[in-house]
Amino acid sequence: MKRLLIAAAIAAATITTPALAADVGVSVSIGDPGFYGRLDIGDFPQPRLYYSQPRVIVRGSYESEPVYLRVPPGHRKHWARYCGEYNACNERVYFVQDNWYNREYAPRYREQHRDNRDGGRDGSRGDHRGGPNNDHQGGNRDHGNDRH
Repeated sequence: MKRLLIAAAIAAATITTPALAADVGVSVSIGDPGFYGRLDIGDFPQPRLYYSQPRVIVRGSYESEPVYLRVPPGHRKHWARYCGEYNACNERVYFVQDNWYNREYAPRYREQHRDNRDGGRDGSRGDHRGGPNNDHQGGNRDHGNDRH
């Protein structure tokens, strides 16, 4: 009987432990070092790119401007596999270099959006992140909530 109770206790602990770990969340925003997704270049300095020509998965006529993305190296290398996770298979995509993002884009973005990050304590409560689909949303495969 003791063995049965011990086995049941071990089984219960094994089943509930992963459920508790799944409740942990991490938030990564544009401007953070761990952010991957679309960047609104706007009036930022010209980005340094991994490829001089945009990558295109679905060929066609394009009426919109190309998009700029920061993605992990494996996503860039196997873009056809990952473009759907960024809603960018029908887009012309430029991949920005990590060095440019970390040295140019992220510090300037944080400076421009500092009021939003501190809860708008100076009275400014506007949301200046850009339009919808401005960042990569989805699952969380170790990139924070913004990575797949």
